[in-house]
Amino acid sequence: MLTRRIIPCLDVTGGRVVKGQSFLNLRDAGDPVALAKYYYEQGADELAFLDITATVESRKTMAGIIAELSKHVFMPLTVGGGIRTIADMREMLLSGADKVAINTAAVARPELITEGALKFGSQCIVVAIDAKRAGAGKWVVRTHSATQASGLDAVAWARKAAEMGAGELLVTSIDSDGQKTGYDNELNRAISESVPVPLIASGGAGTLEHIFDAFDSGRADAALAASIFHYGTYSISQVKDYLAQKGIAVRR
Repeated sequence: MLTRRIIPCLDVTGGRVVKGQSFLNLRDAGDPVALAKYYYEQGADELAFLDITATVESRKTMAGIIAELSKHVFMPLTVGGGIRTIADMREMLLSGADKVAINTAAVARPELITEGALKFGSQCIVVAIDAKRAGAGKWVVRTHSATQASGLDAVAWARKAAEMGAGELLVTSIDSDGQKTGYDNELNRAISESVPVPLIASGGAGTLEHIFDAFDSGRADAALAASIFHYGTYSISQVKDYLAQKGIAVRR
């Protein structure tokens, strides 16, 4: 049985980890290297590092921080933010990332997904999808840290991204992000049932039950969370203990 993954997320701007609500009202959550080491020691399955202002500021992700992280943590690391080219991908992978996440650049030029998959392998290419609800059973993709509408249907874009070579999808509900009211499991399930690649659910974790629901109702393969870990609401081990008791296979 495949184990489900628990992934703490480091949203970084200005060299510091931050957390907000629906991509707004950011507040400081700590030093990225210290937090990464803490989550590694706790037994996180993977770590996501997202430079959330790199794209809107037209700059690259902070390679120096990635190199420092990789010296201290020995678990899969996904890096995103400001990655626009194959050269950017190579730089992140050489700095210590195991996977690169692309969002705005992939929407602008979907061929980048295929080029990255051919160059580095699909397992290295994560397409991040920031989706906002636009009515019953409908979500639209937003780019540039959720500040710009793309006009793309989120489920259709997820299918296309997988067809173009994405090895994994990181799906964030803009409406649920930071609200601690639970993941948008209708969105996650609609995408998960439409694609043959793993889905990471993101946006909305506030309780242990929310994470269970992401796997049970949302059909996610991994759950990404930030606030509940950064501010000490739950530990990685508490999450895994709860999921194991509920019959979800996790790596202990």
